[in-house]
Amino acid sequence: MPPFLSHANEPGDSEAAEPVETTGRGQRPALLVLGVIAVLLVGFAAGLLVGNQRDSGQQPSAVDIGFSQDMSVHHAQAVEMSALALSGSTDPAVKRLAYDILTTQQNQAGRMQAWLQLWNEPLLATGGYMGWMTDMSAHHHTGTSEHSGPVQVMPGMASTDELTALRQATGPALDSLFLQLMLRHHQGGMPMAEYAAQRAEVDVVRSLAESMVKTQTSEAQLMTQMLAERHVNPLPLS
Repeated sequence: MPPFLSHANEPGDSEAAEPVETTGRGQRPALLVLGVIAVLLVGFAAGLLVGNQRDSGQQPSAVDIGFSQDMSVHHAQAVEMSALALSGSTDPAVKRLAYDILTTQQNQAGRMQAWLQLWNEPLLATGGYMGWMTDMSAHHHTGTSEHSGPVQVMPGMASTDELTALRQATGPALDSLFLQLMLRHHQGGMPMAEYAAQRAEVDVVRSLAESMVKTQTSEAQLMTQMLAERHVNPLPLS
């Protein structure tokens, strides 16, 4: 099981029915944990289906490998923040969004981790992140800073203090902070998905990256709208 799972305290189900409210408060965390295990297994199994790519001549490039490693880490934090919002929010719209992000990204992370194992590659990169993005002219995502070589922190990642604040927040304050952090998180990860969509060698990796771009663009638009409705400003991209 990938190491990042330890960060998600109360994740939800995936590609199944919406979480069912129960009268027993103690039952819900257990159901969420069982759900996230199911999500990861579904994603892992989907990733194993690409095992025949070796027979088709598709060998992973540095982009395929680096994207799968770094985006797994990026997704892990999104899963963690979504689990906090899903378990702590009382706003149906926020809970629905958190559930969608959690289940989608946990499934995707399972697929990427399965591919790395099939390729006999480490699950986590060493020496920094995003070093595989060598041709920065390949994307034109606005609002992001250029970089040369690996970086120690990927764009959009929440700090330890911000995650602590999210854990401690309640009510509307939790909802607003979650939306702020997740919107910035999506914006920060978008260049990686765009780059892989253009540069990955393996078809399923390129397809997954394209799906991320589409889904997260839509979610970012929704979160921008939800913040505006709450009269809360987005965070600047870090």
